[in-house]
This record gives sequence, C-alpha cells and structure tokens, in this order.
Amino acid sequence: MSGSRHFPIRAFLWSAILAAVAAASVYLTYEFVVLPRRALQDQIRQLEQDKQRLQAYVRILEHVDRRARIEVLRQAVNSNGTLQTTIRFTETDSSGKPIRPSRDLTLPGKEFFFDTLVIKFDDHFIEESDPLKGHALLLFRRIFSNEMRPEDGIQLDAAGQPPEIYAANRAPNDFEKDIWRQFWQLANDEQLAKAHGVRAIHGDAPYMRLEPDRVYEIWLRSTGEVLIAPGAKLSPAP
Repeated sequence: MSGSRHFPIRAFLWSAILAAVAAASVYLTYEFVVLPRRALQDQIRQLEQDKQRLQAYVRILEHVDRRARIEVLRQAVNSNGTLQTTIRFTETDSSGKPIRPSRDLTLPGKEFFFDTLVIKFDDHFIEESDPLKGHALLLFRRIFSNEMRPEDGIQLDAAGQPPEIYAANRAPNDFEKDIWRQFWQLANDEQLAKAHGVRAIHGDAPYMRLEPDRVYEIWLRSTGEVLIAPGAKLSPAP
C-alpha cells in the first residue's frame, strides 16, 4: 500500500541508545560521585566527632582535680634509735596557693604511703562534661609509713563524707553525700555501682621514699590517676 507509513526503527534505536546512555550516566554519577561524596561527608563527620572526643579527654588529662605539697622539714634518728621524718602536708590550688591550713606530721621511717579513695565514673560523663560525674573524686584518707600499720596512720579527710575541699566550693548535694557514705558498698556491689554511674572505685596508696630538704607534689588527675612528682630541692624559709 502506497499510503502506508514505515515504523521509524532507526529513530527508535537512537532513542533507546540515548535513554540507556542517560541511565548509565545517572548510575555512574550516583556510584562514583554521589556515594563517595556521601561516604566522605560521613567520614568527615566521624572524624570531627572523634576530634571533639579526643579534645575532651585532653582537657581532662591536663586537669588536676586535687593536689598537695609535701615538704620534708626534718629527718633524724631519735633517742630510741628510730628514724623520724617530719613533713608539712599542704593542699594547694593550681597556682600552689594553700587552700586550707598546713599540717606538720612526724612519723617513723622514710617511706611514706599516701592512702586515698578514688571514684571514677563512666567515660561518657567525661565526654559530656557532666558537672557531678565528669571527673574522678578523691579522698585523702590517711598517711602512714613503712614502720607503721596502715590503721595507725594519720587521718586527713574525714571518712564517710565528702572531702572538705569539695564542700568549700559549694555545699555537697545528696548524690555526693550518698556516694561517699556508701563507698565500700558500691565497691562490692556491681549493680549498685552501675546505678550510680561508677566505672571504678577503690583505694590507691602510692608511696615515696622521702629525702630531707625535698618537696614533693601529689596530684589527682580528673581521670583518676594518683601521681607523685619527683622531689625538688626545698627552698629555705625566708
């Protein structure tokens, strides 16, 4: 029939080819541009979160929550033939200024133990800078020497209640009162400790062999480590 129209096969094929090319372009763009870009953005966000977390830990590591200065005033053998060491224990602020009266203590021997109680909270409280649980808590329990029984040591902070240094900044709240009152119960009850957000709770008694005319510093970092700095030459009194 002369009036019949032929199906435009060539045009159809070109249209199909163009559509396939367009679809392939969209797919390839999505696979090799969009997805990698999204993955890169996710990676950048994760790295930023990791950076912020590390910065929080660095701030905590650099922060010292409690510190004390130990000055060795005298070290001599008494009439009974026993070596006696007299120290001055002074709790200080970050600038070295005393924050409560010093105490002069005389004990037998020269190896002194600084007995403490430490409470550490779950890491996420540190990351969130929680005002109550964002740092470790330390109680200076007592000082004793290698020539003494620990129970005969000299008491520093009062047992069973928040240390005075914390109370000096603000009145202790019910949580702080409760956690110190229940220290040993928390230490021996995993579920109770978990309910209070406690990660670790224990005693820690670092010690130092003290030498005459030296001054030492003992620190509690906010992460819970109790450290004693090497002794420095004690400056003569003015």
